[in-house]
Amino acid sequence: MIRQPSRHCTVELQALPARIGQVRRIVSAQLRYWRLDALIDPAALGVTELLANVHQHAVPSKQCTVELLVLLDQLTVSVRDLDPRLPRVRTAATLDTEGRGLSLIAALSESWGVRPDGGGKIVWFTLPALSLAPEESVCRTSAGRTSCARGLTAREPALTAAEPPLRTPVDSRPRVRGAGVG
Repeated sequence: MIRQPSRHCTVELQALPARIGQVRRIVSAQLRYWRLDALIDPAALGVTELLANVHQHAVPSKQCTVELLVLLDQLTVSVRDLDPRLPRVRTAATLDTEGRGLSLIAALSESWGVRPDGGGKIVWFTLPALSLAPEESVCRTSAGRTSCARGLTAREPALTAAEPPLRTPVDSRPRVRGAGVG
C-alpha cells in the first residue's frame, strides 16, 4: 500500500554516547511538536537501543542517520548505518548485561525489521500514531531554510541516497532536518 507521508525528520550523527543522549532529546522534542507525546518513551528507548548497537558494533564508521516518519497512523523510526552486517536477535542469559536490544525493540514496537541499504543497512521499528490528521507534505530544514515537497512513500520508511552519508564529519554535532526542529 502506498500512502502520502505526513511528517518526516532526519538526524545525521556519529553514534557516540554523548550524541545518543542528544538524539533522544531531539526525538522527544520532535514527537512533542507533532503532538505524539504518548510515543515519546517507546520511541526514545527504541532509538537509544538502535544507536547503542551502531556505537557498539558498526564498522568502519559510527556515522548514521536516524529518521522519524509518520504515515497517517504509524510512526516509523529507522537508523541507517554504513556496516553491511545485519544484526540478529540473541538470547541473553539472566545475568548478561547486553544482548537484549533487538528483543526489546520487538517487544515495544508493532513491527520491526532490518534490510540492506547500499553498503550498509537500515534497522527500523513502528509504533501506532492514530491521533494525527493527515498532511501532504514532507518538510526539511537545512541551514535555516525549510523546504516542503509532495511525494509517495511506501509503508516501510523510504530512505533515499539523495545525500550520501558523511565519511569524515567536520562537525560531529547531530544535524537535524524536519518540521519543527531547527
